[in-house]
Amino acid sequence: MRILLTSDTHLPRRAKVLPERLLAELSAVDVVIHAGDWVDAAALDLFEARSRRLVGVYGNNDGPDLRSRLPEVARVELGGVRFAVVHETGPAEGRERRCAARYPDADVLVFGHSHIPWDTVADSGLRLLNPGSPTDRRSQPHHTYMTLTADAGEITDVALHDLD
Repeated sequence: MRILLTSDTHLPRRAKVLPERLLAELSAVDVVIHAGDWVDAAALDLFEARSRRLVGVYGNNDGPDLRSRLPEVARVELGGVRFAVVHETGPAEGRERRCAARYPDADVLVFGHSHIPWDTVADSGLRLLNPGSPTDRRSQPHHTYMTLTADAGEITDVALHDLD
């Protein structure tokens, strides 16, 4: 099962449209996971229209219209892998320990908020993934998203994609 991870699209504040390459990928994967900060409900509508399956959460910049349609935390099993999705995880220091305690029933935690790509593993085995942002790189060198494969309870082929 091919999965695309994205977050912090901030449409239309940080960009008027999504990068064409990301748009093309949305329909090419089995599942799209979005870790919040859509900003505009039209962005959610676009992802729903282009994705075979969408798993998303709201972020701190998402208003009542998005919060009424999305959870704060999503949990889903894909390819035998237990995913949790949330927008914010707090400061980088202590993140693995803190998230392992908060999400003991997950194999992978997908998060956003910082716009900083992240790929680490907690002592518990929880894998933490932040795909960065495809529209607002902040201090990062590139706009990014991630893909991975989930199959038979394992994730493989985790890749950070540079959109620039």
